[in-house]
Amino acid sequence: MKVTSLNQIYKCGLCGNMSEIIHVGGGEPFCCGQVTDLLEPKTEDVGAEKHVPVIEKTVVGFRVKVGSVPHPMEADHWIQWIELIVDGVSYRKFLNPGNAPEAEFCVEAENVLAREYCNLHGLWQNK
Repeated sequence: MKVTSLNQIYKCGLCGNMSEIIHVGGGEPFCCGQVTDLLEPKTEDVGAEKHVPVIEKTVVGFRVKVGSVPHPMEADHWIQWIELIVDGVSYRKFLNPGNAPEAEFCVEAENVLAREYCNLHGLWQNK
């Protein structure tokens, strides 16, 4: 049995539904009659495309850009969402093809974690 922990992301291998653990209970996440797959975030880019979130401090909070060079935002390859986790609070912006691969979050914090999900290459986070 998988051990769940706060903020883990799971994806159904059949229908593609995704869920995030917001309260740790018992058992394993299920969908379509089967255990869902835990998405382990990747933290190092390989190849030409860049996915690791880059966090910039701004006057009002934080800007998260996907990749050291802008990630494609095309109909068949795009960033679906960007998330910032601050002191146990999750902030998420959903994106669509054609949007810029970045998000602004107006929050005050010292330590932040950014994650993003690419429809082709999965879950990524900064180190």
